[in-house]
Amino acid sequence: MNKIKTSEPKVLWNLKCTLGEGTLWVKEHNSIYFVDIKKKTIHMLNIKNRKKKTIRVNKEIGFLAHVRKNIFILGLQGELRIVNLKTKKTIKSIRVEKNLKLNRLNDGKTDPIGRLWFGTMDNLERNIEKGSLYCLDKNFKLKRIDTKYMITNGPAFIDVNNFYHTDSRKKTIYKIKVDKKLKISSKKVFKKFKQDEGSPDGMSLDKKNNLWVGHYNGGCISVFNTKGKRIHRIYLPAKNITNCAFGGKKNSELFVTSAIKGMKTSELKKYKFSGCLFKIQTNANGINQKKFYISYDKKRSLL
Repeated sequence: MNKIKTSEPKVLWNLKCTLGEGTLWVKEHNSIYFVDIKKKTIHMLNIKNRKKKTIRVNKEIGFLAHVRKNIFILGLQGELRIVNLKTKKTIKSIRVEKNLKLNRLNDGKTDPIGRLWFGTMDNLERNIEKGSLYCLDKNFKLKRIDTKYMITNGPAFIDVNNFYHTDSRKKTIYKIKVDKKLKISSKKVFKKFKQDEGSPDGMSLDKKNNLWVGHYNGGCISVFNTKGKRIHRIYLPAKNITNCAFGGKKNSELFVTSAIKGMKTSELKKYKFSGCLFKIQTNANGINQKKFYISYDKKRSLL
């Protein structure tokens, strides 16, 4: 097996995100997209011409997924919203957990057939299990898959039925299997972080099914093989590593978000690039997110 090799992290955008998250590579735009949850912003960086753009939204935003052209689905507080980011026009809004006013959507990814999976959490970050894992299908049917999470992160899909999902507060990455009806048939602890390792946050898979995981409050990215053994680690000049996504040429470039939320002045001096967007060159071949797939009938009526 080839040993994983990575470059030193390079700062792509020094913008001091309060809570950077939601890394998304969109090949047809040649751009990396990400969000700042607390500043309610979406950021875009074209890595070819270096053009940057920031869009403000009216709610805290945890993630976005690509639909087509300039149309994206946004994971907002209490809402999924399909939007044309160029015209700013809202195409459709789907309410989520309308009875849990203090919850918000956190992390989300599409699976290999284009369904959207995402988690919710208590926005005050109390030690309560108010978070859930959901799946939105091509007909906009929303199904709750799992419950009793504190801080949801991920998922990362091995295939259409198997994926990793995280409860960051519990410092645990789970390996989950669902059947054709999306009922959980297996849920096992894949990796539990030690106290001094920080918490597992956002993650991505490469084509050898190695799992690349950001350490919040740990200043690094760990790469785990399918057996849960750490086979590589990348240290970054930022304390809170929040998410990562492969993109660029051959899907070998890893884009990484970070956060300054909760950091002390002394920590900000030590980790002076906290809150930045980073790029790391790897010898891995990463897996990209699929576009969110909308059925023909729904697409015809909406788009």
